[in-house]
Amino acid sequence: MKKTILITGSTDGIGLETAKLLVAEGHNVLVHGRNQSKLESVITSLKQIPGAGIIEGYVADLSSLKEVESLAQAVRTTHDKLDVLINNAGVYNVPTITTKDNLDVRFVVNTIAPYLLTQKLLPLFDSKGRIVNLSSAAQTTVNLNDLVSPDAGPSHGQIYAQTKLALTMWTVHLAQQLQGNGPVLVAVNPASFLGSKLVKEAYGMAGNDLGIGADILYRAALSDEFANASGKYFDNDLGSFAAPHADAENAAKNAKVVATIESLLV
Repeated sequence: MKKTILITGSTDGIGLETAKLLVAEGHNVLVHGRNQSKLESVITSLKQIPGAGIIEGYVADLSSLKEVESLAQAVRTTHDKLDVLINNAGVYNVPTITTKDNLDVRFVVNTIAPYLLTQKLLPLFDSKGRIVNLSSAAQTTVNLNDLVSPDAGPSHGQIYAQTKLALTMWTVHLAQQLQGNGPVLVAVNPASFLGSKLVKEAYGMAGNDLGIGADILYRAALSDEFANASGKYFDNDLGSFAAPHADAENAAKNAKVVATIESLLV
């Protein structure tokens, strides 16, 4: 059965490689990027894949909460049902840490934008749907002050690790809130040091085969092994489900992170 699947940050890296796998099976793939010309080029390329189904493009800068809302509205206008959302887009090094909304761009893109997009698109999902959040092996305790107020003090690496834990925490929280009355929500570490643009910029290394990450995102989106995985964390460095950072197993801490995110969306 063909699925309708939205992948954020899918004009390069793991997102693009995942899109290629899904397009090759004829699924309807909604590709997202920040740059219109690059997006159009990617769509043209994807349409050349044998068996390609419907491919749509959506432009949005996820560092702008207004554009995240517009992205959700555009998807809702075109579709009354969505089967899978893969929140793949992410940043590490950024030239400017403050957004137009006076928020930390790293927290916005990596944590807040996927939360907002998920909330706005939830009505399109049934209980068989899936929301896959791209987490990381790099996770560290969230300083809520860092989340709320841009601060040049912490390093990109420290903030990145916080954003990925915060993403995992809201994934667990929302899964528990839905209690099976909505889509499966799962956080996935696609494997460390894959050859994405983010890894190259952050660590100055070529990185490993992107196909490793694309394969696990494909499985998380479609395979039976994730059918009952809501609220779980999959660590692809281990190749299995695993316990997340201890903070993500603390319901009170998860709720506090979500409450802080919600306060920024008012």
